[in-house]
Amino acid sequence: MAATGLDGDDVDHYEVLCLPSGEEGAALSVEQIEKAYRTQSRLRHPDKRPDDPNATADFQSLASSYKFLRDESLRRQFDTRLRGRREVAARAAATGVKRRKAVSDLEERERAFATGGGQYVDPDELARREDKRKAADIKRELNEFAARKNSHISGSASTSAHGDKKGGSTENGVKTDKGKYLKVSWEGGADYYTAAKLEEIFKQFGKVEDIVIKTKKSRNKGSAIVVMASKEATKMALKNHSVYNVFPVPLMVAPVEESGPAFATPPSEPPRAINIDGTGFVDMEASVFWKLQEAQKRKQCG
Repeated sequence: MAATGLDGDDVDHYEVLCLPSGEEGAALSVEQIEKAYRTQSRLRHPDKRPDDPNATADFQSLASSYKFLRDESLRRQFDTRLRGRREVAARAAATGVKRRKAVSDLEERERAFATGGGQYVDPDELARREDKRKAADIKRELNEFAARKNSHISGSASTSAHGDKKGGSTENGVKTDKGKYLKVSWEGGADYYTAAKLEEIFKQFGKVEDIVIKTKKSRNKGSAIVVMASKEATKMALKNHSVYNVFPVPLMVAPVEESGPAFATPPSEPPRAINIDGTGFVDMEASVFWKLQEAQKRKQCG
């Protein structure tokens, strides 16, 4: 009868026996419940707790819950009631989440109203404005980066424009100090070497200022111009030909011969590619020098 009395209370009989409740408790076998009862009855017997005034009542609750769970009909009803409690709790929690979301949205609207000079601003609109602001910041940073890069190129062109007695040309603006330039070519795959790969190879001889990959006209042949920071670095790169033979696709490296002015008259358009093996290097050099001249003219106009 005690178990029936407990049936009407908020007692979880599984927890009384220190067993998992809910769906996991409903799946327990009678043998598992009996084993748990024997274990708990040994631990919680009043004779082992003479100083605990609640020991007897606790032991009676243990026996009542065990008797209750032994009854299959009562246990099924109890499991159904526990399931209903969990569903009610879940709905209440979901309602609480929705209520908190509604309160949060209301507070967000109030803040938007206050910051908007007394005008209501939709939170989605605020999010769009924030995204637009971030995009503008990214665009500004990219423009600043491009400006710094162009300034560096223009500075290099301006420095070269004064010329010296050791080579190159000062005619019509840009000095072309070809003593710092290397012709690089390879066969066995035009796409095998990238600017990053070439920089990794040549930086062992000194600082690499620029690398220009020739527009690919052949799938098997590739070429580029490597601009070193100094003539000494260029000489070092030319002396160490054995380095270029260790790669699966060997490199052929040669100096760019000193010559007259890059352009007697500055062209209005960049030089077109020459699809002739061997002459393509000359045309690529002209393209590089044309870009330097354009950078110098932009700086003068600015």
